[in-house]
Amino acid sequence: MNKQERMPERTKPKVLVVDDERVIADTLAMILNQSGFEARATYSGEKAIELAASFRPAMLISDVIMADLNGIDTAIQIRSLLPTIKILLFSGQAATADLLEKARAQGYEFDILAKPVHPQDLLRKLRE
Repeated sequence: MNKQERMPERTKPKVLVVDDERVIADTLAMILNQSGFEARATYSGEKAIELAASFRPAMLISDVIMADLNGIDTAIQIRSLLPTIKILLFSGQAATADLLEKARAQGYEFDILAKPVHPQDLLRKLRE
């Protein structure tokens, strides 16, 4: 098969990973990139919103409790930019329940995974 006869390359689903703990964001992005996704990591809600506008991901994975803008408010703002985006939140903190309840009251429903996130659980959830 020569160059012109190659099958067209399937585009990889774009994923934006947000966590103010850089090691977690970078590690998740690396795992996703090795698993057939095009993933980018960022470390704040504000940066995630900026990046989402240009990167236009199909999926967002975000920590809930972050220093600047929490993951739920980040997800809500990104969903207003990208209405069809799939959103998956993760958290290791109890305060998450109150934030999720507040989002539900505003009409937003998000999937959530507990930290630490096992890579296989994450991949399974993204492929649902």
